[in-house]
Amino acid sequence: MSVEAICSTLTMLERMHKSLLELAMKKTEIITAGNIEALDQLLKDEQAHVAAIDKLEQQRQKQVTEYLGAKGFASTDKTTVANVIEAAEQQTDRDTLSAVRNRLLLIINDLKKQNDLNQKLVYQSLQIINLTLDNLRPQPEQINYSGSEVRGTNSMAKKSYFDSQA
Repeated sequence: MSVEAICSTLTMLERMHKSLLELAMKKTEIITAGNIEALDQLLKDEQAHVAAIDKLEQQRQKQVTEYLGAKGFASTDKTTVANVIEAAEQQTDRDTLSAVRNRLLLIINDLKKQNDLNQKLVYQSLQIINLTLDNLRPQPEQINYSGSEVRGTNSMAKKSYFDSQA
């Protein structure tokens, strides 16, 4: 396995994450506009992106494991690009891997921020919906069951049927 193959996979991951970031920014606009149909379609697009990213990530892990195995490093559960950077023999390989890795990390960080914003917007929207529903629904103490008295204000002592019939 070569460093170029790993760089290629990282570049594809970078493109996919950048595309996912663009979708997340569109999602912000859709959430603020309240367009449920567009949000539903965007979520389907996001799922396709996430599935493609997952495949690329598995490919990256395999490539990194193979590269480190070829260099004589012990296989661990967490083989990272940072391990490959350390193991790379040529400085140009290290620099290339470092640059691609840093770009990918920046995009992932931006994506996390955008997703946090979207999550907060959705939460606020749900709060507004719940507040509106609460205002539209009659409150239990406002419901008049007996015609003139509000339920629970009856001055008669409440007896259970068991006590009154015994």
